[in-house]
Amino acid sequence: TSALDMTIQAQVIDLLRRLQTRHNMTYIFITHDLRVIRSLADTIAVMRQGRIVEYGPCDRLFSAPENPYTKALFQAAFPNNAVHRKELITA
Repeated sequence: TSALDMTIQAQVIDLLRRLQTRHNMTYIFITHDLRVIRSLADTIAVMRQGRIVEYGPCDRLFSAPENPYTKALFQAAFPNNAVHRKELITA
């Protein structure tokens, strides 16, 4: 979704949410866009060099990451401590 403009990206994410709810679906969604993950995922796995370094509920990982790599990743993506706020992408 990162190659899409924000309006189209929000529409795609909204569609994925509706399909997930309507059909009781589970997704494996691979992305580098942490804002999308924050707004879409219930559970996340953080990978480094092909290995999972941290796994758990999205809210817990974003509010209290334990792995040093996860902490550094979130700090780089959300430099003004915005990681603690749930930033939803809405249509």
